[in-house]
Amino acid sequence: MATKKDTQKADGGEGSVKSDVLREPAERLYASELEAIAAADKFEKPAGWRLSPKAVLLYIMGGKVGETNITPKYVGAPRIVEIAIATLATDRALLLIGEPGTAKSWLSEHLAAAICNDSQLLVQGTAGTTEEQIRYTWNYALLLAEGPSPKALVPSPIHRALEAGKLVRFEEITRCPSEVQDALITLLSEKVLAVPELGFHVQAKRGFNVIATANTRDRGVNDMSAALKRRFNIVVLPVPSDIDTEVSIVARRVREIGSSLKLPAAPPAEEAVRRVVQVFQELRRGQTIDGKQKLKSPSGVLSTAEAISVLGNGMALAGHFGNGRVSDRDLAAGLLGAVVKEDSKDEAVFVEYLENVMKKRGGAWEPLYTACKELV
Repeated sequence: MATKKDTQKADGGEGSVKSDVLREPAERLYASELEAIAAADKFEKPAGWRLSPKAVLLYIMGGKVGETNITPKYVGAPRIVEIAIATLATDRALLLIGEPGTAKSWLSEHLAAAICNDSQLLVQGTAGTTEEQIRYTWNYALLLAEGPSPKALVPSPIHRALEAGKLVRFEEITRCPSEVQDALITLLSEKVLAVPELGFHVQAKRGFNVIATANTRDRGVNDMSAALKRRFNIVVLPVPSDIDTEVSIVARRVREIGSSLKLPAAPPAEEAVRRVVQVFQELRRGQTIDGKQKLKSPSGVLSTAEAISVLGNGMALAGHFGNGRVSDRDLAAGLLGAVVKEDSKDEAVFVEYLENVMKKRGGAWEPLYTACKELV
């Protein structure tokens, strides 16, 4: 249970909340930014929204309100975020799709934090997700003792979002069985949840909507029916195409994570971040950055999130087992695991990249090449 100290106000930056909680929700972590934006927000707000659509965009994309700097939460095309926000202001649900690591969950969390100040109404889609997790279940001790009653009913996150007029997040919707997905159709169309055991319906309050995410790599797990797809506006989140954009995303998140976790190491230098991102981009695309050399790509996904993980792990190694400065040896340990994680044959792909690309570059790349070769 959170203590009074844990509920103190954030000062607007990752890791700035004075709390023992490992990861604070966005509405707590960026509370001061949200309050500054709300105080200055003079635009019309949709029913049930804390901020206007323009203010939500400012929170997501970053900027300045008075003396408060608003940190960017999503680095990419503003038009993509505008479309997502506009969708949530209608009666259509929003589906964010993209490759792994394209910030689908991150964006959905911050949209929910800005719009309804609650990002924790969440359904995690898995093969074991049941219809009860979409609708409601029962406290069986009370059910047996007293029979069906409102007190014995345990509402799902969707049930609570309907009653409160808030956004509910549905992660990895295509991982759910088809019958679970189909249970959403009436909810999204009629905005009502029937509770036949108690003889009433839960009507959605204004502000209710759904933000779902789906991984394009897992599209074939349990593909959504045409009927369900029609209930969503679909927004595709792209993989960062240019290296400078991805470097800025990775560098910022690594700094934030290092600060939040209090890792005893300095953030890696920009040159180190750029080398890791370049390796990811080249193997992902199947060609070098200059386009002059074709490469084999590994079977697994090399996402931006994994590049952040490689560098974050490097900081942990450097802080706890090194001199506090991220070295090429620290980075090499994470690179191998990122590339060779789904198929042992990917090790040959990585070795070929080392010999045909990294080794020939020499110079600043030589220490990283040598460190990687020690591991394969």
